[in-house]
Amino acid sequence: MTRLRYWFSLLLIPLSIAACSSFPSENQDPSKNNKVIYNQDLKECKEDYPEAGSGVHIRQWINCMKLKGWS
Repeated sequence: MTRLRYWFSLLLIPLSIAACSSFPSENQDPSKNNKVIYNQDLKECKEDYPEAGSGVHIRQWINCMKLKGWS
């Protein structure tokens, strides 16, 4: 059982890093491309899609941010 956990953790770490690197960080509209607007939009997405134990919420946040013009 401990070997299984070891291999699972080895797979989980790179997947987590890859998921973070694909999170939108730049807006298509230059006037909205600042930290204040970004934080407001992310807060709204987090309110619309609360955290879920399975991690699905992260993909929902990414899609929500993309709808708001972030890429």
